[in-house]
Amino acid sequence: MSFVIFVLSVAFLLLGADLLVRESERLAIRLRVSEFTIGAILIALGTSLPEMAVGILAGYGAKPELAIGSIVGSTILNNTLILGLIFIFTHKTYHNMGFFAKDSNWVIISVLVFVLMALDGVVSRFDAFLLLLLMTTYILFLVKDAKSMIMQQTHEAKQELPPKEDNGFFWPKTISLLLFGFALIAGGADFAIESALDIAKTFHISHWIIGITLVAIGTSLPELIVSISAAIKGKTNISIGSIIGSSTANITAVLGSAALAKPLQIDMPVHLFDIATMIIATLMLVFLTINKLYSKPAGITLLIMFVLFIEHTITP
Repeated sequence: MSFVIFVLSVAFLLLGADLLVRESERLAIRLRVSEFTIGAILIALGTSLPEMAVGILAGYGAKPELAIGSIVGSTILNNTLILGLIFIFTHKTYHNMGFFAKDSNWVIISVLVFVLMALDGVVSRFDAFLLLLLMTTYILFLVKDAKSMIMQQTHEAKQELPPKEDNGFFWPKTISLLLFGFALIAGGADFAIESALDIAKTFHISHWIIGITLVAIGTSLPELIVSISAAIKGKTNISIGSIIGSSTANITAVLGSAALAKPLQIDMPVHLFDIATMIIATLMLVFLTINKLYSKPAGITLLIMFVLFIEHTITP
């Protein structure tokens, strides 16, 4: 029964995230925001909302291993499974490759800052403030670079900009759906945590393992769906931008919000393999983007790393 509740909870999380992303995108179109900005900022943050809801509620409920485990697991999934599938499914030429090389550096910076903060065994409220400040700085970087690209590629930017009028846009409807999306995410996160804890208790599994696998996979589905869908349609700016943005948001905005609600304890020596996997996966992301190795072999390599991570995690 707990597993059924968990699946339904994840479905609510996904529905809520979909509503928020879709209506936020409509709002951005109404306000004449470029497609690139939507992919790099709006969708990246929107698809991280399930992780944020789970992290805050788990942290506040004195379940730090579940909170941090889901964040670490989600970051690993983003940089291995989802990014690997993007490379495999994409048939179009990648644009803004130079930008992604710079953008991916923010992921490794965020990961290394988190590791330094966790060395003393706790992510404090002061640490949380610094993480949220780092996320704010990252958003400013995205906005600045997006404006620069628009100036350099005027013709392309004009093609990306949506029309001034959106006949389907209606302010009360959009605001109502946004609020409903938030409610679904909050409710889904609460039930997802409780059912995940019940599953862990039933099968005598640690909160960390449940967080880094079951919860991480469930909350990463928005990134998977959005990214693969965009990649298949040839919108690689959105797919890669959302993965890099989501990975950065997981460590900064999600972890920062969770630790701000309540300081999170973490036993670094016990979880050394998972933390190391997250660091290596992030370094691979930076290496691939800097060297512009956007190819199917690179995707297969990332998928192999994901399989090795899962095999090590589920093997007693």
